[in-house]
Amino acid sequence: MSFPRYPEYRASGIPWVEFIPTAWNILPLYAIAKECDDSNQGMQEKNLLSLSYGRIVQKDINSNDGLLPESFETYQIVQPNDIVLRLTDLQNDQRSLRSALVEQTGIITSAYLAVRSQGVVPRFLNYLLRAYDTTKVFYSMGGGLRQSMKFADLKRLPIVLPTQQEQGMIAIFLDRETAKIDMLVAEQQKLIALLQEKRQAVISRAVTKGLSPDSLMKDSGVEWLGEVPAHWEVKRLRNVATLNPSKSEVAHLPRDTEVSFLPMEAIGEDGALNLDRTRPIGEVESGYTYFREEDVTIAKITPCFENGKGAVMRRLHNGHGFGTTELIVARPSDGKVASDYLHLLFTSRPFRRLGEASMYGAGGQKRVPDDFVRNFAVAFPPPEEQTAIATFLDRETAKLYTLMTEARTAITLLQERRIALISAAVTGQIDVRGWESADKALNFIAASACPVSVKG
Repeated sequence: MSFPRYPEYRASGIPWVEFIPTAWNILPLYAIAKECDDSNQGMQEKNLLSLSYGRIVQKDINSNDGLLPESFETYQIVQPNDIVLRLTDLQNDQRSLRSALVEQTGIITSAYLAVRSQGVVPRFLNYLLRAYDTTKVFYSMGGGLRQSMKFADLKRLPIVLPTQQEQGMIAIFLDRETAKIDMLVAEQQKLIALLQEKRQAVISRAVTKGLSPDSLMKDSGVEWLGEVPAHWEVKRLRNVATLNPSKSEVAHLPRDTEVSFLPMEAIGEDGALNLDRTRPIGEVESGYTYFREEDVTIAKITPCFENGKGAVMRRLHNGHGFGTTELIVARPSDGKVASDYLHLLFTSRPFRRLGEASMYGAGGQKRVPDDFVRNFAVAFPPPEEQTAIATFLDRETAKLYTLMTEARTAITLLQERRIALISAAVTGQIDVRGWESADKALNFIAASACPVSVKG
């Protein structure tokens, strides 16, 4: 869909918005919005809200990370149509600014900035502030990158404004068009979930039942496993692999020998490795997990374990590597299990499900015990059949990965279009006035706008 431009434009004098329609106005933020300062002293409100991925969500006030009820008296009360922004930890937050429009009265931590529009359609202002953020306006105001900002730092932020009628039209237009894009994104996400489920089903079937539907079967003696091909042998993983091999294997190497270094983020959920980083052995031999070429790793901490983080360690610098302590390392025994097959077993649904049930710890610190992996019982095919299964699964999962990659690319393009559409509409780079009737826009304004109040 293409949209016309306004008939005439003028220079805005704003670095991040070069031109605006001639009839549009420019006002400082303090002229059209005020900081919310409604205290929750005395626990007037108990509806706890949180800012999450561009929307406001409800939280259980009784399970908020152990905070005592009186802690919520320091929170601020927000009302429907207030805009909440996170302006703390800007240096470390590499994503766009988190902001959202409030839809119900509640309380939110004072770590957030909440503003209340005056004389401006709230939904328009919310869209505009998000569009400004795509140019990193909030990250550079006042010179250089800042750790945090307050309303006083933003009060003179220049806001581009069409008439209230146009604001309503733009907000309605963006509500509808972004909803369409969000629906398409949701469809692609659903497709990815289905493809991931199919991948899991294919892997799980192959490593527990084999590839031939005509195989003679026998009872495995393992409750969760049921019947397996008659020629497969049931063994515990400790009988086919060594867990967490000793670092003494690299004791003979000079301490300045460079080896691969893999923090958790360098290990993908699809078995991929980012091998860009290396470190001298002397820097990592203490406090990190050791592995070498062809070892198989699996993340043991939640949610990395459930998400399938783990890989066959290949192409390591100098054949060795160190990484996060949240890894379990399994070294396949020659002639008993192949690295690729063991990795597939670790990514299978039964292994993940049973491992999750064995986790210890609380909250985000739950871990799979090493003994679960060591004592995990499963049926193993002969080595040549392991190779055949791994080859088959490599081919089949590659097809699924291709489809998932295409879906993720589509999501990225849709999200880029969403950002571009919002930015173009709220800064007047496209003219959407002919899209909806003026009556509908005026009704929208009447339900959401506030009288104008300008303060210094």
